[in-house]
Amino acid sequence: MKNNNNIYILGLFLALILVSCSEDYLNEPQPTDQVSENVIFTSKEGAEALLSGIHRNMRSQFTSTDAAGINSMYYARTVKGNDIIQSATWFTYDYENDNREPTYRRTTFSWEYPYFMINQSNALINGVEASEEISDEDKSYLIASGKAIRGLFYFQLALEFQATYVGNESADAPPIYLEQSLEGKPMVTMSELYAQITSDLETAVEDLSSSRLGKSYFNKEAAAGILSRVYLTMQNWSGAEKMANLAYGGGDPSSVLYPETYGNGFSDINNSEWIWGYEQTDDQTNYYWGAPHVMADHFTLSYQATYINDDFVQQFSDTDVRNTFVDGYGIGDPTFWRNWLTTKFTFNFNSDYGILRTAEMILVEAEAKYQQGMESDAHNLLYALQVNRDVNAVKSANTGQALLDEILLERRKELYAEIGVEWFDAKRYGTGIPRTGNQRLKGSSALEANDKRFYLKVPQSEIDANDNIDDSVNANR
Repeated sequence: MKNNNNIYILGLFLALILVSCSEDYLNEPQPTDQVSENVIFTSKEGAEALLSGIHRNMRSQFTSTDAAGINSMYYARTVKGNDIIQSATWFTYDYENDNREPTYRRTTFSWEYPYFMINQSNALINGVEASEEISDEDKSYLIASGKAIRGLFYFQLALEFQATYVGNESADAPPIYLEQSLEGKPMVTMSELYAQITSDLETAVEDLSSSRLGKSYFNKEAAAGILSRVYLTMQNWSGAEKMANLAYGGGDPSSVLYPETYGNGFSDINNSEWIWGYEQTDDQTNYYWGAPHVMADHFTLSYQATYINDDFVQQFSDTDVRNTFVDGYGIGDPTFWRNWLTTKFTFNFNSDYGILRTAEMILVEAEAKYQQGMESDAHNLLYALQVNRDVNAVKSANTGQALLDEILLERRKELYAEIGVEWFDAKRYGTGIPRTGNQRLKGSSALEANDKRFYLKVPQSEIDANDNIDDSVNANR
């Protein structure tokens, strides 16, 4: 009988867990190097120590520089687009859109890492549910925290291992585990997987408050922000609008946007526009796996591997605070792929990593309003962001598809190199990603509409270990 190797290894987590110290943990409880199951679930503080350890594992290195944490998943999607050019170093096979076979590191990491995090969240959820010492009120927030993490990572699996949701609801999707198991489960449908994702995140939004242990932890607003991305994928436009509005607080966008912070290197969790991110400290360094900072920063001892497409640079006015592009090597030839650098990201071993920002949520709300026929409201939100970023911005007269295209372009301009937004939007709308301008690679590296290279094959290691999944799962993938 085959055992699911991922679940078997991770099953040891209940018996012993590594918990690292974190400055944003408010000094209580004080995590130790190891915490046993008997201690974890006898108090709120013990369970919070486990929660702290889970969040630490979200930003530590899993296997390698390009297979570290959730930042590696986002950056692999980033370089699959047209706005970014990656040199022949880390993430180069992702850039080539040639990194999806069952035995490749990208494939195994994108499967095993989310399940690693899901298994940890299951340990938290199940342990807290069974505890007789933790109060019902504390159980509610701890379980909601675990479900926020679980929903986030099931969403990553859905994005990585199948075509987009709409039109593929009955297609095969990765298995669902709600408790620890030594037996591998069968694939489910996309409809079933998204039902689990939305259930987890909706519970998190309902049961979490705005307070939290630190900005690296989920609260109501952070959970709502992730759920807004899920709803965008499902084309639940009213849900996306509501969750995005909740995430950034609604009202006047200018009251939650701070353009002066855009040139600060995107490395400080205290940035007022960050809704949720991960803090790195000197004693918990991200060393050289801190993409995007270590890839895009050309002015420190980093990989200096990421360049910017000339076509993308031309989308920014000279007075746009997001125009952080420089001819750093004095090449002066925009047709050469190494011409344009960006100063958007500052790399240090303790550079923080942002996952959710207010600007993204404003644009989610604008897109959702557009899709519900509220074009004027959508256009007003879009322009509020544009004029905040560029004092000389002029409101366009776009309507219909042209207005949607403008919103999607603004998403790329605002979020480039952060969360793979170009790839995410092209996948959910079923459009392709061309390779234009001064791209290092063109031709076959471009993605066609609904290209199968938008998702990965199921890892061979899972097929070999799981009785309920065989080689046929990758037929026609």
